[in-house]
Amino acid sequence: MLDVTPTLSIADDELVEAFVRSPGAGGQNVNTVATAVQLRFDAAGSEEISAPMFLRLKRLAGRRMTADGVVVIEAHAHRTQAANRRDARARLADLLRAAAVEPRTRRPTKPSRAAKQKRVEQKKRTGALKAARARVRFAD
Repeated sequence: MLDVTPTLSIADDELVEAFVRSPGAGGQNVNTVATAVQLRFDAAGSEEISAPMFLRLKRLAGRRMTADGVVVIEAHAHRTQAANRRDARARLADLLRAAAVEPRTRRPTKPSRAAKQKRVEQKKRTGALKAARARVRFAD
C-alpha cells in the first residue's frame, strides 16, 4: 500500500515494478545485478484518481506519462534494489501528492483610485527629472 495523502492510497497490485540493469559507471556490480527500478502506475485505469486530478497529474508528469496514461518512474541512483525501490515509490507519491492539490481560483482585482493616482504622480516626477536633464537651448 502506497499512502499518498490521508484520503488517497494506491494498492500494491496497481503498481508494476521491473528491475533492470543500471546505466552508467559502476564496475562489475552494475554489469551483473539488476538494481535499477522501473515503476509503472496506470493512472488512467486507477479508480483512486479522479478526472481533474488525472489532468493535473498529466501536466505535472510530462514525458514520464505515456500516451495510455501510465506513469513510468525510473530510479537508479542507489546501489541496491531496495533503496531504488523506496526512491521510486517516494517519487511517485510526491508526484501524486502534488497532483492532488487543487489550485486556487484566481479572483481578478483592480487597482484602487489612490494606487492609480500614485502611479500618475510617479510618472510625472520621472518625466520632470528627465526633462531637467535635457540640453539647455539659448534663445537668440
